[in-house]
Amino acid sequence: MSDNIQQLKSGIKQAIHGKDDVIDNVICALLAGGHILLEDIPGVGKTTLVTALAKVMNLNYKRIQFTPDVLPSDLTGFSMYDKTTGTFQYHEGAVHTNLFLADEINRTSPKTQSALLEVMEEGHVTVDGVTYDLPAPFLVIATQNPIGASGTQKLPESQLDRFMIRLSMGYPDHSSAISVLKGDSHRIIRNLETVLTTDDILKMQEDCEKVHVSDSMYEYAVSLTEATRDPETFMLGLSPRGSIALLKMAKAHAFLNGNDFVCPENFRDVFLHVANHRVLLSTKAKAGGVTIEDALRKAFESVRL
Repeated sequence: MSDNIQQLKSGIKQAIHGKDDVIDNVICALLAGGHILLEDIPGVGKTTLVTALAKVMNLNYKRIQFTPDVLPSDLTGFSMYDKTTGTFQYHEGAVHTNLFLADEINRTSPKTQSALLEVMEEGHVTVDGVTYDLPAPFLVIATQNPIGASGTQKLPESQLDRFMIRLSMGYPDHSSAISVLKGDSHRIIRNLETVLTTDDILKMQEDCEKVHVSDSMYEYAVSLTEATRDPETFMLGLSPRGSIALLKMAKAHAFLNGNDFVCPENFRDVFLHVANHRVLLSTKAKAGGVTIEDALRKAFESVRL
């Protein structure tokens, strides 16, 4: 593991206790150039994680609390007439930043959700026919209340597919919960030291892209994807976009662990996080009490090299 990665992890762990797997996967998504969906109940540290990540990496950071009255222009920006110059001036929206936190994305309107997801896919904003590039790196972390919570708008599967991974923080274990009580997260975050520059992050993303993938690993990635398309278990399987996300996350996981080539273990550790929001169970599987996690584990284990 490189010194930069170790310093990054150590910095975040000062604010987030007992969630090493979540931290690793967030860093992997950053290295792979993907976006993250955090789905969990309020109060388990989602916002703290994002704030700590921004501070340790010295990223420009913006947050919007999504509500039904948030408009697409709040995200993308808008043009306003300037009578002194007689021209329209563009005013940047919230997405013009390095790290954007879309807090409770499923509480806003589908139109606003779609505007953000389009920006995530394109990497730029187009307003009144003029395209504006977003700064690099650009990472969106969206939080979502569990489906069924009052006043939420469920993200369609086609839009969920834009997120590279979906994670859940979960409750802390007993010892970690004690550490949370003893600490002061706001003070800790204020005192976090910056360990990386923007150039460092972009260089790591470039190095991550160079991780070697053998033909057998390409074959393995496709076979894992096809295993999620068994109609007996799945009504909707991984798309080609999901297959690409799986490969990128496997490369990032290899890089995170100091390797310059991808191996099957890298796929094992990221598969559930890449696939759990991209598949739908068949009626037969639901009737049999099968969960998405169980179905994906079975699909993964069915593939042999």
